Amino acid sequence: MPPADLLRFRLNGAPVAVRCPDERILLDLLRDDLRTTGTKRGCDLGTCGCCTVLVDGRPTLSCLTLARLAEGREVTTIEGLTPAQGLTPLQRAFVDTGATQCGFCTPGFLVTATALLREHPHPSREEIERAIAGNLCRCTGYTKIVAAIEAAAADGP
Repeated sequence: MPPADLLRFRLNGAPVAVRCPDERILLDLLRDDLRTTGTKRGCDLGTCGCCTVLVDGRPTLSCLTLARLAEGREVTTIEGLTPAQGLTPLQRAFVDTGATQCGFCTPGFLVTATALLREHPHPSREEIERAIAGNLCRCTGYTKIVAAIEAAAADGP
């Protein structure tokens, strides 16, 4: 019988089995234990979106999620969205439009926008703005971020 503290889930497509105390949050498990450091710690209050990951395809604030809730699920971080060679069309659009400045919030925006574009391949500007409303950027003013998501949507998958 496996130890009670063993947590099993899929991370970026690969199976993971890791010891995990009940009180551990998903953000700490991902960054400290599993070394997927693209997921950022911002506010620890669920207000900035820097820690956004996909859990079963849905944007999830990992700073507010107990790691135990990942049991049996698929967790995708920015590392899991980035191909081995090159960039995704959405990542390329962020570069081409200058949507990144300091880059700290970029993984959260990319993860959130990826989920949006999977669900709604051609979202309206209003749908984009609503989808990213939980992600904060202190550098760009959002205009270029929205433009990047629009450009990626226009180019298609």
